Amino acid sequence: MIYADNAATTRMSEAAVNTMVAVCRENWGNPSSLYALGQRSKEILEKARDDVAKAIGADPREIIFTSGGSEADNTAILSAAKQGAKSGKKHIVSTAFEHHAVLHTLERLKKEEGFDITLLDVHEDGLVRTEELEQALRDDTCLVTVMYANNEIGTIQPIKEIGAICRARRIPFHTDAVQAIAHVPINVEEDNIDMLSASAHKFHGPKGVGFLYVKKGISIRNLIDGGAQERGRRAGTENVAGIAAMAAALTESLKNQEKTAEIVTRRRDRLIRGLQEIPHSALNGDAVKRLPGNVNFCFEGIEGESLLLLLDDKGIQASSGSACTSGSLDPSHVLLAIGRVHDVAHGSLRLTIDEDTSDEDVETIIRAVKEVVEYLRSFSPIWRDLMAGRKQFIL
Repeated sequence: MIYADNAATTRMSEAAVNTMVAVCRENWGNPSSLYALGQRSKEILEKARDDVAKAIGADPREIIFTSGGSEADNTAILSAAKQGAKSGKKHIVSTAFEHHAVLHTLERLKKEEGFDITLLDVHEDGLVRTEELEQALRDDTCLVTVMYANNEIGTIQPIKEIGAICRARRIPFHTDAVQAIAHVPINVEEDNIDMLSASAHKFHGPKGVGFLYVKKGISIRNLIDGGAQERGRRAGTENVAGIAAMAAALTESLKNQEKTAEIVTRRRDRLIRGLQEIPHSALNGDAVKRLPGNVNFCFEGIEGESLLLLLDDKGIQASSGSACTSGSLDPSHVLLAIGRVHDVAHGSLRLTIDEDTSDEDVETIIRAVKEVVEYLRSFSPIWRDLMAGRKQFIL
């Protein structure tokens, strides 16, 4: 099996597994308890908080542990909205290709609380234009939320520049960094970030745990009420084993981040070159300003679902987009946002590789995709119409 869907989830690292098992076996106490076992768990929890904070250049007191990226996104956006509404500011700026944890939360604010939402275009290269963002800001803008890197096409946004624009206007800036963290260098101070969301299972940690960075001075609305955990900002007994495993995975990933990124980028670029040899195919998003392991293509004249199933038969695990929307029959909103038409967007393939993907694996993927695309086109009525001139090629 060749696993090429790391954007959906990653294999837990040995460091994360060993840490999680050790905590479960030896330090199962409640970190809010005053006796020794509870206080040992508290020490593990705070050590993890220190490690996570250090990884992004934050203060440990600015880290709130969550159940994952979606909870972190919801908390950040709803908090900024509540604070903005207090002073009559009900305008939020985001982009058209955010993760649905962001888009659905914004839609809820629009429908239920009358917020005005501006979704910026991301253009064919999948990148936000900072001048367009600046023009979208208003006196009543209470939040800008732009993802660090897109979860489907992998394009990395000009976060530092966006943050600087927001800081100059004193507008809180949140970024969903779920796909980016541990894969590209992030420093919340240098990048002018006020709030940042992350999820452990995207960097070889466990599922069901993540964190939200909140810059000192930013007010947070509790999404979950109850006990006084996380300095009263997120109720519920902390998942100490999961949190410790997340910190271990993040620390390990950062040790060799530069070297790993160099190797994975080289293999990514070979994969891109190989797939570009397929007629009427197109890379989605900028070829350079993208995550090291992300490759996203459209192939005209085929259906993405059939492509995935046949690749699975060949032992290659891939996807056509976000795992969160894999049950939907609609084409990717990300691909539509960068201008792909419906028929073309349906024929998409996302391959996300990591350091465990070998050069041989890359060559195997290229051969398999070429074979499957050719096979599917051999009996595709859409492809026959294209070849006969009854429909026009787009790619």
